[in-house]
Amino acid sequence: MAQLFHPAANTVARASIGFIAILAGFIGWLGYEAQGSPYVTRQGIFRDQPVPFSHEHHVRGLGLDCRYCHTSVENSSFAGIPPTETCMTCHSKVWTNANLLQPIRDSWQTNQPIRGYGGDRQDAAGWVRVHHLPDFVYFNHSIHVNKGVGCSTCHGRVDEMPLMYQHANLQMEWCLDCHRDPAKNLRPRDQIFDMEWEPPANQDIKGKELAELYHVAPLEHLQTCYVCHR
Repeated sequence: MAQLFHPAANTVARASIGFIAILAGFIGWLGYEAQGSPYVTRQGIFRDQPVPFSHEHHVRGLGLDCRYCHTSVENSSFAGIPPTETCMTCHSKVWTNANLLQPIRDSWQTNQPIRGYGGDRQDAAGWVRVHHLPDFVYFNHSIHVNKGVGCSTCHGRVDEMPLMYQHANLQMEWCLDCHRDPAKNLRPRDQIFDMEWEPPANQDIKGKELAELYHVAPLEHLQTCYVCHR
């Protein structure tokens, strides 16, 4: 019987299988890297807002406490977006004619939420949430704040951000990293809103003491699916 395949066919077949395996691995790696990239997570990307609010100016420059604008952060699942009245407490006296604050003045005069102003932002919606979680994720600000998790732990040094951006990737692995060892991120409650707070050299000991003091849930509970997915 005549030979149907060239002697090199086995080599070609083996090379093809190897190539397919490598290609599948590369595609898998590419997908993994893509789902953690800023393109997907929006980490480190500035959001277009109706007013270019500077946390650096208001927090570091003027010394405003986080709770002045985010009034419900200690007792609600939502930190709260400041109403126009909060802005106008100061801006009815200072920068009263600044063009970039026109959306705030319009909102105050019409008693309507702040909206975009001018050019291609004329019909834009109001404040854009920078840290946005999927609907299937449950997150409660008040729990974390009252258990000793500071603002800068999740939001970064907002006092150094002229324009606000998302500091962390907010993906599940990032949350679990803390839930598996929350002590490393705990601080005294009177330091929660201190942007310059740094963990002490013995944070592993202090953190565990704070976890006991603030009744942080056991690790097996913190890592249970229904804690975040309800």
